Amino acid sequence: MTTLSPFIDIKPFLDEDIGTGDITAGIIPTTTQALAEVITRETMVLCGKPWFDAVFHSLDSNISITWYADEGDSLQAGTTLCKLDGPARSLLTGERTALNLLQTLSATATQSRVYADAVVGTHCKVLDTRKTLPGLRLAQKYAVACGGCFNHRIGLYDGVLIKENHIMAAGSISKAIQLSRQLTSLTVQIEVESLQEFHEAIASKPDRIMLDNFSLEDLIQAVALNDGAIELEASGNIDLNNIRAIAETGVDFISIGALTKHIKAIDLSMRINLIN
Repeated sequence: MTTLSPFIDIKPFLDEDIGTGDITAGIIPTTTQALAEVITRETMVLCGKPWFDAVFHSLDSNISITWYADEGDSLQAGTTLCKLDGPARSLLTGERTALNLLQTLSATATQSRVYADAVVGTHCKVLDTRKTLPGLRLAQKYAVACGGCFNHRIGLYDGVLIKENHIMAAGSISKAIQLSRQLTSLTVQIEVESLQEFHEAIASKPDRIMLDNFSLEDLIQAVALNDGAIELEASGNIDLNNIRAIAETGVDFISIGALTKHIKAIDLSMRINLIN
């Protein structure tokens, strides 16, 4: 079985589909063996092999899986991704769960590759967000990296991101940053919505400033005022139509929720043929 990291827990995904048992698969004799192949019907970036493998190996360790592409590979429609050999019952039982994971993570990687390609030649890195599918946070962030983009914080526990409501509750931008420094040694980032707020944030020296919904002109001005002192991240209403222009302003990062939430599952097909 291919392993990636300890966060691959396949049981919840199998429990969701199988429940108390695969009733339909019961019509297949336990001795029946089968061959299967997975084909993509559209252009894609492959991602999710460890999850796919984990589904079938959790059902039957005797299933053999041969892959013809690596994680992060760009593939054309009609490409055979892998072939499987094993008990027909287990192949049929695991088919949907395995394909669901593979098509979703590949969709995330494919979307990420498009955005990564859009900023090639600039020093800007495209980041994901916490706008992930429930239960797939770490898996989707892995897929983002497979596609060539980068990960923002994983959750609420591994970095400080001060937003408007935090600022209001703390009393001011400077106070919010000060309190954060007292609370933790983790990275402190603050979101600002205007150049006026940006000036106050710079004076308080966070590790990174998120420029939310800034115009191109204001982004350029913020980069010039900052002069490389603090990491700058642009966010808000950014898509493929404007990402290149924003990257060229000189910001260090652009965060895009669409990498993980505006995805369309890759069209995959698994064809099964009985041996006996």
